[in-house]
Amino acid sequence: MRLAKFLAHSGAASRRAADGLIAAGRVTVGPDVVTDPARDVDESSGVALDGRPVQPEPREVHLLNKPQGVLSTAKDTHGRRTVVELVASRRRLYPVGRLDADTTGLILLTNDGALAERLTHPRFEVPRTYRATIEPRELSEHSLAALREGVELEDGLSAPARVRGLGGGQIELVLREGRNRQVRRMLEGVGHRVTALERVAFGGLTLGGLECGASRRLTADEIERLTESPG
Repeated sequence: MRLAKFLAHSGAASRRAADGLIAAGRVTVGPDVVTDPARDVDESSGVALDGRPVQPEPREVHLLNKPQGVLSTAKDTHGRRTVVELVASRRRLYPVGRLDADTTGLILLTNDGALAERLTHPRFEVPRTYRATIEPRELSEHSLAALREGVELEDGLSAPARVRGLGGGQIELVLREGRNRQVRRMLEGVGHRVTALERVAFGGLTLGGLECGASRRLTADEIERLTESPG
């Protein structure tokens, strides 16, 4: 197994962050500092990070219904509540992607950096489904067409979204990319303010009846389906 992937499977870091740790000279294999992320290693190679032995740990993936005001990060320097604090696990978990603090709903947490990378990398186009409450309450046909074709944002044209009205000032959007505050920015781009936003599905997973603030651990079959075909 490649060294970067080994670190990710151990829960030491995400796949992308593992490359940085290796390049910084913080990873050793046996007595040697190794800066090549493609170095082949296994459990008998004596991999260590900052001098501490690293071994793959059993994979865990948890689905959390994130409440408003909770941060999608593992730690917060200002002591604010984070998604990790809401999930009961002995493993070192970190969120798969992010939801901004005001957005509620489905977020995954895992100790498998390689899986997290697969689920968030743009090339896999994993669908994310959101339910937004907007003002003004009605979307014009022109605005619907713009959302479905792509909205020009500060960081470039968004990918097309699937959009449908739900009535009562609510709409559902399905995106296959995950830029920062993307739903809010797309709707602002067509003249609508988001007053509430919830992610209700990610890949083939849904919240089901999971209460706000509650979490559940995914089954082995659910994880396998995410690994094989997250879209």
